[in-house]
Amino acid sequence: MLRDFKLIVSTARGNERGMINEILFLLRDQLGDGEAAAVRTAVRGIIVARTSLDPYVVVEKLCGILRERPFEFRFALRIIPVERVVLTDLELIRKVSFELASRIGENETYRVTVEKRFTALHTADIISSVAEGIQRKADMKNPDKILLIEIMGAVTGISLVKPTEIISVMKEKML
Repeated sequence: MLRDFKLIVSTARGNERGMINEILFLLRDQLGDGEAAAVRTAVRGIIVARTSLDPYVVVEKLCGILRERPFEFRFALRIIPVERVVLTDLELIRKVSFELASRIGENETYRVTVEKRFTALHTADIISSVAEGIQRKADMKNPDKILLIEIMGAVTGISLVKPTEIISVMKEKML
């Protein structure tokens, strides 16, 4: 698996090969990233992609493509930008989470969201460990920012995103 991925893309189980081709087409042909790479993970239905472009810009541009040409998205379910990738270790996750959370504005609210696969770490332990060091108001329903912790076995992708910076393909197609 790529250790320096910038995107996590979910698809229906069994569609991983089609999803890899789709995301590479979008990154290389539509966005001009000749260095893009994508591979399967140990988790069925999840692929990761490396891009030389800013992952937030990629998500923004892909969202524009999705609105203009939804037929370009046949396999993607969700596309998530990733800022940092670390080994799955609670202290490393906590350290990087604090670094990213320092960008949460004084008057902004946040939520910690953990999506975990193939790990013995407990969601509640991760959230409490991370949240105790963030001196901002939490809002579970409508946060300004989401500290997203995506654990996939031995590696973890961490991002601080606005709710609009995660592409949910089905929701977008229904708009």
